[in-house]
Amino acid sequence: MKARYKTIVDELAASIRCGDLPAGTRLPTHRALSGEKHVSLATATRVYAELESMGLVSGETGRGTFVREISLPTGLGIDQHIVASDVLDLNFNYPALPEQTDLLRDALRQLTTSGDLTALLRYQPHAGRLNDRETIASHLAHTGITASADDVLIVNGAQHGLAITVMGLFKPGDVIAVDALTYSGFKTLAAAFNLELEAIPVSEMGPDLNALRALCQRRRVRAVYTMPTLHNPLGWVLNSDQRKEIAAIAREHDLLLIEDAAYAFLASNPPPPLAFFAPERTIYVTGFSKNIATGLRVGAVVCPAPYRTLLERAIRVTTWNTPSLMTSLVCGWIRDGTVNRLESLKREDAQRRQNIAREVLKPLPYISHPASYFLWLPLAEEVRAESVVRSLLEKNISTSTAEPFTTSQNVPHAIRIALGSVSEDLLYQALNTVRETIEYEQYRS
Repeated sequence: MKARYKTIVDELAASIRCGDLPAGTRLPTHRALSGEKHVSLATATRVYAELESMGLVSGETGRGTFVREISLPTGLGIDQHIVASDVLDLNFNYPALPEQTDLLRDALRQLTTSGDLTALLRYQPHAGRLNDRETIASHLAHTGITASADDVLIVNGAQHGLAITVMGLFKPGDVIAVDALTYSGFKTLAAAFNLELEAIPVSEMGPDLNALRALCQRRRVRAVYTMPTLHNPLGWVLNSDQRKEIAAIAREHDLLLIEDAAYAFLASNPPPPLAFFAPERTIYVTGFSKNIATGLRVGAVVCPAPYRTLLERAIRVTTWNTPSLMTSLVCGWIRDGTVNRLESLKREDAQRRQNIAREVLKPLPYISHPASYFLWLPLAEEVRAESVVRSLLEKNISTSTAEPFTTSQNVPHAIRIALGSVSEDLLYQALNTVRETIEYEQYRS
């Protein structure tokens, strides 16, 4: 059973995070909290000490205890990116291979001696040039996507693909069903465009589809945002039956499906994508940031014909046309097999990093896919995620709490660790520090 003081800590932390207790609020005195919650004075003191260690409150001698100006200091979430050279980044993934720099140099040299460079300097069609869309459609065919060039819209990365989908197809107040733990970038988009997110409970194996059915019966849901192939942050790969059921629910309730495939290349031989099971209502979004390089902001949206004009209009509004030079590079690498080779090498790289994590973190339970660039580390009940992340940041290791990924009211105490942005030697050292820090926090509690 959860200790009484932990329940009080979680209640106050939730009120601070959601804004019910805004920054600057003076909290009850220790004695007043003791009386209000029917606990001892020592327990009330421990509650405030815990909240202070989480970075949510600060005690001022002679004045009292106040809610901090921000609930998460810089670096404890994913919205702020630590870029200092002495910080080991286990927060964001930007996996790179040593040969990529030479590949880029060679590709740029080749561009200068072949092709129509002048054409790359002009405005392009909003959805991209036809031959580039044909190349990307051909590349996606091996994933189970049956699409013509007309179905493909080229965008400035997968995040831009999600943005034009939200901008082009939804109105403020629309309800989107999402996993209770989901990609933080989609949460940010929903907030920016005033969409309402309804959380679907999750397990290690996938979303609770009975809960999704019940939600659709209870509310007018417009769409489901999902990552069926290598979910971020939980790493699941849904089986064919789960995908078929999602497609059936979508048809029954006339839902759009937004399929985010940013990390799908890491899964070997997954089932066909949702777009295969429900092509008439699936917006399939992918990119070339993770499988090639994060600096190449090229992505693709595959959409049914009825939505194409709306999405092209959103591309025009946000960026007018695709990045022609970068797209030309990517399509050249698709045609000569470089993309397939990089994807294979990165799957091997991710597997090695997961092996390191398994070796170093084996005393701790965590959730991951054997070839993903991240893992989800639930913490013991007595350990607060903010305290762990703050302590790691003091040791120059950047990680993220669960808060940026959480769409339900209850934020789990867990941390998400990115494995793809430091060398393997540094990853080994950093994960050792993560384990030692968590073990110390367990001992301290």
